[in-house]
Amino acid sequence: MGPSSARLQLQAANSLPAARRSSQGRPRVAKLVTTAALPAGGSNSRDVSTQAASLAEAPVEAPTATELSKIVEWGQKKRLQTQVAPVADDTITIRSLDWDRDRFDIEFGLEKGTTYNSYLIFGKDKTALVDASHEKFRGLWTDTLKEQLAKAGRSIDYVLVSHTEPDHSGLIPDVIDLYPDAVVCGSKVALMYLKGLTHRPMNEKIVKGGDTIDLGGGHKMEFVLAPNLHWPDTIFSFDHGTGVMYTCDAFGMHYCNEDAFDTQLEAISPHYRFYYDCLMKPNARSVLNALKKTKDLEYSTIATGHGPLIRFNLDELVGRYQSWSESVGKAAATVTVLYSSEYGYGDRLSQTLARGITKAGVATEMIDALSVDPQELVEVLGKSQGVVIMTPPRDSKEAQNTLSTMVSALKGKHKILVAESYGGRDEPVDTIIGSCVTASSDTSLDPLRVRDTPTELTYQEYEEAGTDLAQALTKKEKIKSQKAAMPPNIAKALARLSSGLYIVTAATAGAKGAMVASWVAQASFEPLGLTVAVAKDRAIESLMQVGDTFVLNCLGDSNAGPMMKHFLQRFPPGADRFNGVETFTAPDTVVPVLAEAIAYCTCRVRTRLETPDHWITYAEVVSGDVGQPDAKTAVHRRKVANYY
Repeated sequence: MGPSSARLQLQAANSLPAARRSSQGRPRVAKLVTTAALPAGGSNSRDVSTQAASLAEAPVEAPTATELSKIVEWGQKKRLQTQVAPVADDTITIRSLDWDRDRFDIEFGLEKGTTYNSYLIFGKDKTALVDASHEKFRGLWTDTLKEQLAKAGRSIDYVLVSHTEPDHSGLIPDVIDLYPDAVVCGSKVALMYLKGLTHRPMNEKIVKGGDTIDLGGGHKMEFVLAPNLHWPDTIFSFDHGTGVMYTCDAFGMHYCNEDAFDTQLEAISPHYRFYYDCLMKPNARSVLNALKKTKDLEYSTIATGHGPLIRFNLDELVGRYQSWSESVGKAAATVTVLYSSEYGYGDRLSQTLARGITKAGVATEMIDALSVDPQELVEVLGKSQGVVIMTPPRDSKEAQNTLSTMVSALKGKHKILVAESYGGRDEPVDTIIGSCVTASSDTSLDPLRVRDTPTELTYQEYEEAGTDLAQALTKKEKIKSQKAAMPPNIAKALARLSSGLYIVTAATAGAKGAMVASWVAQASFEPLGLTVAVAKDRAIESLMQVGDTFVLNCLGDSNAGPMMKHFLQRFPPGADRFNGVETFTAPDTVVPVLAEAIAYCTCRVRTRLETPDHWITYAEVVSGDVGQPDAKTAVHRRKVANYY
């Protein structure tokens, strides 16, 4: 770690209000010693007593700057490392740095890796661990945990489980084995899930909103129920002694670097937004509920589960969550997404569907079939225009009861999409569709079926199906609003801006996309850069995030017609846009280039500017070639600017 990073960490550690810092201006660790945490030594009690006395006389304080472990390789030469950094009085974080992770699960890509953050709080009387790590860090993380506890002369008294997704709870079984007397605290739903993960006895304590645990020395932990952020089991924990609020996935981002805090706002902003769009936007109502529940808590730091902790830009970043979520609440339509948590691939596939829905400007209500209150379900359905039903397990009484409640509450206005969860025990798709037909609902959308383990192409199909559903619900309203968007004279004047005709192509290792583009312009000389306007509900938008590569294919004025006709057709979800089109691969990429393009530019996305209905994507041109030197670029002219 360079000197500048070390200074930033010291600045972060010392940035708490004076009342919340020790007299040395750094986190304290209390002097309590337990023999369970002592290093191995002699077998008689005299040896143990001597070690305990030595530790009590010279306690090891928390680090004042970050401590980095050695780097180990995992899988296909992926670098893993742990980092210990001070957070507040008596509080440290153990961050698991997954430097080279390029996909999260499978449905969206990462440019800067990710981290899995856990925390140790050393109260005067008790010690709490907040969350654990991904099982790929077994050994590396557990060794770091034991080392920090040994330095402090402590064991673990409480394990606070924010939620049970494997990247945060994968090593909780190891923690239980190492510290069997620890009390595992979580929501009722979290502990239910955790039993299926740990397969071992444990001391457990169900916590509810407003419950507290006193660790001593002012560290009173208060719990806030925050379901659906982004799993039904989520809780926040707030330390009244330090003003640190532990939120796990909420306010996080997939961004791995050595700065434990949000010191680089410009650098982290696109990753913060992308993370919100993928995981939190489908649960916007739950975000607003959580913000309302925590508005009276005087938190000065948000300790996230992924990426940097939030302290230096706290108001700005929390304000963005508020603004983004309120915007979703103003959507023209709402879709209820019914899924069964912890069943098959239902969690991931439903989130992917929801992302496709919300990117088209439609709100979603995520409902867990295994835990929802029937009255709440009926109320949500009454406010929804569309319904997604992820096939529930046919042998679950709770899921079947929820499905029956839903079907009985369906109305003719509801547009239905049924999608498989691929859990091995799915309720048959056709049975569910038959029930919806009986309820006179619109089942015209083709169901989504999964015939093998979901791949990146499967997730692309689900996202595009979500977008299609949203567009079907808002088509009439969108046409009406476009017509009324500007006075006729302005629409005609703006249409005089001419542009070229292009096909943008993009791809990852498992998914491909293409779109017709005309809002394209050169934007810089050094580096060579251009901008492309991409509608938010375009399928290809997911493949044009910061760090992604795409190709701009220039169409010639003599051959643009066939290419335009092909790529302007409406493709079904997951369809291969390049079927029947001759292509080759751009050098050093996996992105297709159209053989009939008169020229092409390979571009890497550097930043994105958001407008109400488009993303203005700025990209650096990294390579290119001209295939037809004498051809002229096709020109696009419009009569009015209300349409493309």
